[in-house]
Amino acid sequence: MTGDHYFSTNPTAAARPREVEFSVAGRDYTLASASGVFSADRLDPGTAVLLRKAELPTATVGGDLLDIGSGFGPISCVLATSAPAATVWAVDVNERARALTTENARRVGAADRLRAVAPDEVPADVTFAQIWSNPPIHIGKAELHELLRRWLPRLAPDGVAWLVVARHLGGDSLHRWLVDGGWQVERHASQKGYRVLRVTR
Repeated sequence: MTGDHYFSTNPTAAARPREVEFSVAGRDYTLASASGVFSADRLDPGTAVLLRKAELPTATVGGDLLDIGSGFGPISCVLATSAPAATVWAVDVNERARALTTENARRVGAADRLRAVAPDEVPADVTFAQIWSNPPIHIGKAELHELLRRWLPRLAPDGVAWLVVARHLGGDSLHRWLVDGGWQVERHASQKGYRVLRVTR
């Protein structure tokens, strides 16, 4: 693939800032976005299904939470506001996406608990009570599997991962691949062509 795409490390196109508005669990969000990041103009439909159908963490949830492929930070910001005792790690290879997530952490009052970092900046000893992701399917199946093999083993023994994948982009085959890898996988919900998968050890 040539040119910029949402998993470019350093997008070269002009940022062209904009705002994305959405509501989750009765709370309204207005987040900063810009060209060169995933779903820059709106809350991605898969992300919307994930946040609507998965079980958001409650105020009693502490520890560390992970958002894989955070983009401009909508999932991370929802996790940070839903679980004010938790630390949220927003991981993305895209430098512009990380900068936007840092700005959006300030917007939702979670700048001290939401860390937008590159993958290699997550300390090796951190395990996660919850992992959330609308994973970057378009990087390719082999790369996607490598991504999940990197992060899912860092799920705490009693932790849960929530993934959303479009059925036509391989949601059911990903389900089977996870099961073959020894994970417990439940299709928690299906909506608008998306599968919400609940993954545990």
